Amino acid sequence: MIQIEYILVLSAIMMFAGVFGFMTRKSTLAILLSIELMLNAANINFAVFNRMLYPQGHEGYFFAIFTIAIAAAESAIAIAIMINIYRQLKNIDVDELTKMKW
Repeated sequence: MIQIEYILVLSAIMMFAGVFGFMTRKSTLAILLSIELMLNAANINFAVFNRMLYPQGHEGYFFAIFTIAIAAAESAIAIAIMINIYRQLKNIDVDELTKMKW
């Protein structure tokens, strides 16, 4: 069986990769993927801590499933927004979104 520390290290690496991608990327699609990476790291933590603290309970898994459902809805809405931005500006870079303010 894999030790819990290894899974938590994997989750921390995923979280830091997501934060780094969110801070450095210019494309809205890459930013969305970074947010999804951070949400998946949180889901791994839910499952690991549930297994560590309450081995017979399923609360962490339910939180993870709920988070996955919210992430799917968030992705659908974000992609719809990106499509509308692309139709207006022919570009989905974050720097170009200031043109839509006026």
